[in-house]
Amino acid sequence: MQTKKYSSYAQIDRELEILKIEKEISYQKLVFNIQKTKESFTFLNLTTNVIDSVKSTFFSSYATVLRILIPIIIKWFRHKKRGD
Repeated sequence: MQTKKYSSYAQIDRELEILKIEKEISYQKLVFNIQKTKESFTFLNLTTNVIDSVKSTFFSSYATVLRILIPIIIKWFRHKKRGD
């Protein structure tokens, strides 16, 4: 990092003020992210996420089985002899 050269105390003060504001913004982002993380670990959110995950896995598996079985069943009905 290069050393900055200032020609007046006003420039130094302005730079310090900018750094102070950037530090405060970073701190507020951190506080916000911590709060959001805490909220995501509530019992209701965890339960909802688990249920959604199970549902999506179940329906995905169910759809895969149906995609395999339906053509087999259709083929079986087409080739089934009448009266059997």
